Amino acid sequence: MTDVNMKRRDFLIGSSALLASLAVMGTTGVVMAPDGAWAVSTTALSSQETATLIKFARAIYPHKKLKDAIYANVAHSLDAKAAKDDQLKATLQQGVAQLQQSKFTSLSQAKQVAALKDMETTPFFQTVRGECVTGIYNNQEVWKIFGYEGASAELGGYIHRGFNDLTWLKDA
Repeated sequence: MTDVNMKRRDFLIGSSALLASLAVMGTTGVVMAPDGAWAVSTTALSSQETATLIKFARAIYPHKKLKDAIYANVAHSLDAKAAKDDQLKATLQQGVAQLQQSKFTSLSQAKQVAALKDMETTPFFQTVRGECVTGIYNNQEVWKIFGYEGASAELGGYIHRGFNDLTWLKDA
């Protein structure tokens, strides 16, 4: 059993050690949740670029039920790919620079949607969108949140396992 009541001093010592070890491992940046619940280290993108990418991913696929950690996993995956591919890194950095220049993260939701529509055919948008599809919807934690029980073929199919258990759907 873990002690949840961590003292401020212990938290600061632990997070300082984490940041020091990440710096030694060659990280470019670290993005942490405001409440310290998660952190993402990056090797190709800066902390600011990654934070913008997280907000951009949420704007493309907004789900109130999902925490930023899910979107941070998408940004982390893109960062790992960009570390191995200079062209991808340049695409991501140019796209993020454009977002930062337009102050995308501080725009209203309606203006963000308009901006998304304006850039939906760009390689940057399509790259992030593609990573979101697999990074969000192929995540078993997300399945639990959305109520999807996963594949059913190996369990006899849906006909024998919940085919008609849609309690939220009104009787037709």
